[in-house]
Amino acid sequence: MAKSSDISSKKIISLAPDKWVKWVTNIPDTIVKEILNSEFQWISRENDVLIRAESREYGKFLVLNEVQIRYKSDMPLRINAYTALAREKYKLPIYPVLINILPDGNVNIPNCYESIFAGLQARQDYRVINFWEVDVNVAFQQEISSLLPFVPILKGGDDESTIREALRLLRADEQLNQLETVLAFFATFVLESELVQQIMRWDMAILRESPWYQEIDKRGEVRGRREEILSSIEMSLEAKFGSDGLELFSQVSQISDVDRLREILRSIVVANSIEEVREIL
Repeated sequence: MAKSSDISSKKIISLAPDKWVKWVTNIPDTIVKEILNSEFQWISRENDVLIRAESREYGKFLVLNEVQIRYKSDMPLRINAYTALAREKYKLPIYPVLINILPDGNVNIPNCYESIFAGLQARQDYRVINFWEVDVNVAFQQEISSLLPFVPILKGGDDESTIREALRLLRADEQLNQLETVLAFFATFVLESELVQQIMRWDMAILRESPWYQEIDKRGEVRGRREEILSSIEMSLEAKFGSDGLELFSQVSQISDVDRLREILRSIVVANSIEEVREIL
């Protein structure tokens, strides 16, 4: 099953691809030419977003965006593999970027892959962007709309007025208002759930009418909708409660009723502790 981050990253980045690429690469004259289909037949998953770009200084190149809810220890090896596959397939230089959404304790996050075997050395550098270290003003001052849903977890974005401003900007744009639910989800990390509901002014009925849920409803048969909702539940449990949340997911995954799964997803978004989720189950 594909992770929800794999499903949504491309959509979120595509909202403002030029500004996103300029920000993650620090190459100010970069122009996005195409967001590529980045699936490689040699591996079992696709990397999040592969972008073909161009600049006057560097010419044509690719930006490989690997977006993770939390850093995993195998990421250097995986980025090294994805970079090599993309370089071989497209015959272009690669700028790899690892984006970590949430911190995972005091884990040291490397910015390169290194291997030495029998005197032979392999190395692949990549840029690391940790959202909790990104100043929230970047989202507003540089008008990077792809960052707006993540405002609550950016550095300095954990107050009510800043979250309200992000919500105002999302609702003012038809392309962005579908991301209101993502903003609400991350707002529960820094504010009480009751306050988040007050700020967002939505309840379960409104949530079901949102484009986010409508998109799920359009995805074929009940089984397809169930898998999409389960993906969102899995991401939400991992993001909010880490490994404990993933252990709980095994119980949720046995549920077949789609409406029940929607209720569980909504409950996870507003839950303050994993015990509250367990009580619901």
